[in-house]
Amino acid sequence: MSRKQRQELDAELKRAPQPAGPLTIDEARAGLAALMGSFTVPPGIRRTPTTLGGRPAVLVEPESGAKPGTILYFHGGSFSQGSPETAMVLTANLVLRTGIPAISLDYRLAPEHPFPTGIADCLAAYRALLDNGLDPESVVFAGDSAGGGLTVTTCLAARDAGLPMPVAIATFSAGLDQTRTGASIGTKQGIDPFFTADGLRWTGDLYLAGQDPSQPLASPAVFADLTGFPPILLQVGTNELLLDDSVRLAERAREAGVDVILDITADVPHVFQAWADTLDEADQAFDRAALFVSQHVHAN
Repeated sequence: MSRKQRQELDAELKRAPQPAGPLTIDEARAGLAALMGSFTVPPGIRRTPTTLGGRPAVLVEPESGAKPGTILYFHGGSFSQGSPETAMVLTANLVLRTGIPAISLDYRLAPEHPFPTGIADCLAAYRALLDNGLDPESVVFAGDSAGGGLTVTTCLAARDAGLPMPVAIATFSAGLDQTRTGASIGTKQGIDPFFTADGLRWTGDLYLAGQDPSQPLASPAVFADLTGFPPILLQVGTNELLLDDSVRLAERAREAGVDVILDITADVPHVFQAWADTLDEADQAFDRAALFVSQHVHAN
């Protein structure tokens, strides 16, 4: 356990300068790109631009020979920011640890393309994989933050469309509740170094564009019936406003008879896995996620 590392990371994040006032969406996008661009993408992967389901995407493959299977990766960014490149440190680590190639999708973002456009793009990408002959039992959905939420809502949309489920879902700090009713929204205020309740309301308003958050595709942690879902891994840290998004989705999965692993790490921030190679818990979490993904893909 690296308690000292966690304490040092928390202190460093809380020393970071805060904006003097509300950000524009362009400023928020630039800030996320700068933050995620500060992480070193590990060597040993090959990145190839491609398209999937009518959207740009990046194929991420291990240089030393790929194993069977496909990870369909959805990046984070509050449904309004980010790209496959901002999530590359996460995608690359998952690919290297599993040996399984990933396709990271550049889905459309709010406010230009509000809810449920991103879900439709992710569903179209999954449908394209199936149309290309991939066995659904070789496909894993994975994602961080908003992308973690999209792994779940894309499964809901796929089930409603009569498509087969992927073999598993793996999430990092998933955003799963636009009603913002989780207890951790209040209890982790001031502890979370990245998010505030006001900030979450702002990005939520951009995403929903006036639509009702009280529906399964917007708030699956509160309203989704997960019957028939594949096994789910939910990794989250205790220093997150979004902690209870994962906690409550795990409970809904249990109620639906779905295999679920709720993997909570103490005293770490949102998407702490990005600090691989500097935070022991990040590497350990990636190892657990890779084992989960590999077990389910290779079992089929």
